[in-house]
Amino acid sequence: MKVKILDTTLREGEQTPGVSFSIDAKVEIARKLDEARVDMIEAGHPAVSQDVTEAIKRIVAERLDAEILAHSRALISDVDAALACGVDRVAIFLGITEKKLQAMKMTEEKAIEAAVKSVQYARDHGVKVRFTAEDATRGNYDFIVRICRAAIEAGADRISIPDTVGVTPPDRMRGLFSRLSKDLGAELDAHCHNDLGFAVASAVAAVEGGATAVHTTVNGIGERAGITPLEPFAVALKVLHNVDTVDLTKLPELSLLLEKHSGIPVSPLQPIVGENVFSHKGGVHAAAVIFDPQTYEAFPPSIVGRQREIVISKYTGKVALEDRLKRLGVALTEEELMKVLQAIKERPEVRSYRDVDLLELAEKAAGKKLEVQVPKKIEALVLVKCESNVYTTAVARRILWIRGVQKVLEISGDFDIEVMLNVETVNQMNEVLENIRKIKGVTGTNTRIILKKFNSDS
Repeated sequence: MKVKILDTTLREGEQTPGVSFSIDAKVEIARKLDEARVDMIEAGHPAVSQDVTEAIKRIVAERLDAEILAHSRALISDVDAALACGVDRVAIFLGITEKKLQAMKMTEEKAIEAAVKSVQYARDHGVKVRFTAEDATRGNYDFIVRICRAAIEAGADRISIPDTVGVTPPDRMRGLFSRLSKDLGAELDAHCHNDLGFAVASAVAAVEGGATAVHTTVNGIGERAGITPLEPFAVALKVLHNVDTVDLTKLPELSLLLEKHSGIPVSPLQPIVGENVFSHKGGVHAAAVIFDPQTYEAFPPSIVGRQREIVISKYTGKVALEDRLKRLGVALTEEELMKVLQAIKERPEVRSYRDVDLLELAEKAAGKKLEVQVPKKIEALVLVKCESNVYTTAVARRILWIRGVQKVLEISGDFDIEVMLNVETVNQMNEVLENIRKIKGVTGTNTRIILKKFNSDS
């Protein structure tokens, strides 16, 4: 089974409300997608605006390994705009449901005529063509076959079948693609929206039914609830069907890049790239994972370049605590270990213990200074100064979207905003600081590393 990934972060993704990528950001994203070995990159719809056209031309000039596509309505003027960008393929779309045809004041025959005319025109100009039967999953099956066959005869070598409003469950998607692959005999793309949360499952089902390419976006961004997120889809194909698509170790880096350029924070629960995905908190879970990771992990974190974390909290058991301390180079007696565990249980309000806090408890239990490895986490306070004519709340909200930022406060005095960071390395801290300074309206920052925290009842 060979499945291609068409990533449409730069086209579908930019249709996310509140998202607008700069040209430089689009080029950077395209490069990273190419490094991850994405097969096709849908770079934008050039008829939208001049900056989209310029971005596509810049991406084409990069001479990436990925095939570069431009989006186009079934209009000669749109196709011309795509051709002018020098892309490898033009992706021509046309709504095919009864409601969409009525809205466009088109009969089925007129729609077929428009599809054929635009596909032939693009092919006559030497580019490959994908035809998209928009909203196909809600369309009349016989008409889908008729218009797609006409597009294939006109020169389209790929047909995209979108679940435009995300209402098609996996079993129906599998059945639809199975029928179409037999009736059309063409390369089929699946484009699944996530309105009902079906996007990943329906995309996998489409592949099982015969789709040879799936459209994704990094972090699943896109219109409304977005589309199939690249990260869980690529991993699902590997885990469920042993199908290789992209370089899975590049996914966390891509996710961070999109978080930075889109301004949309990644949920800690987001599959593959969320902060909590490989964290284990419950005592039974943690002990079992330490003994055999497969007990509570669908796949090893290492396949996506991440590491497992055992969270220390009131739920922690002896096995997990001992393992965490050993990782820090601390070996306690049974009695000392139980003292630390009891101290943790007596502070149920503490959500999780940092290494530095855990080491302090261990030293109290042992009654001596311990020689330990340097804790990984770095906490810092950043004071941010803004221009006088800038709406401080808007800047604060932008800062809150940056990964590594834990808390943002608007304050009085010489500075306007206080930011609390929690990162693993100095390089990560510097990256967060750089992202804060890039925000429009920020004029300066002042950073202080947190050495130790004290609570009112400690």
